Amino acid sequence: MATNLLDRPVWSSLCTAHAELSLGGDLARRYKPDVNRFASARDDSEAALQALARLVQPSDPVFILQVPDIRLPSALIAIKQATGVQMIAEAPVAPPDEAADIVALSDRDAAEMLALATLTEPGPFLRHTHRMGRFFGIRIDGRLAAMAGERFHFPGYTEVSGVCTHPDFRGRGLARRLSRHVAAGIAARGEAAFLHAWKSNEAAIALYRALGFRWRRDVNVAVLERASDSSARRHD
Repeated sequence: MATNLLDRPVWSSLCTAHAELSLGGDLARRYKPDVNRFASARDDSEAALQALARLVQPSDPVFILQVPDIRLPSALIAIKQATGVQMIAEAPVAPPDEAADIVALSDRDAAEMLALATLTEPGPFLRHTHRMGRFFGIRIDGRLAAMAGERFHFPGYTEVSGVCTHPDFRGRGLARRLSRHVAAGIAARGEAAFLHAWKSNEAAIALYRALGFRWRRDVNVAVLERASDSSARRHD
């Protein structure tokens, strides 16, 4: 049953560890608009899909990420679709050999975290995304050079996410060290670390394989918005 939670990780997270960060009910949920853009129906029933559609507001698209094929309620359209991979740590990940310069990030670092994520686009990252879990960074000359943290979280599992490095500091292995640090912290709690990457991002997948992650399943990703939003854009 725990493994099945990974098939709909957004739903699993919104119903458990992140219930306080969610909007919705028993059929569909989404993250609060200042936390993240992910949403999920409980299943593919018509009632759940219609409940999902009611959570999508005009000019406020949501991201869907799940193993099952994505079914669309009549009120929504997909403006982007892609395939990703879900990877899970085969064994507890060991912490990096060098960790003295890795620091915990908090609300006081929120503006810098948002700026770095906006520049590097590791995935949807909003003003309060950092509240989804623990985040860590490395500063060089006072600047936030790289960061990584936790996103989806449900019993037995926590996702490594938000891994990004400023272009000025790439090639130094910062993302590798931070990913190991976050994954090791998850293992220390007795949980399994998992993560997602675009299927086309061979460099990222190779990095995660080197850290001990294995492919579990392909995942479907879509950005959904209300059909009326798309119609309005076509007439602008």
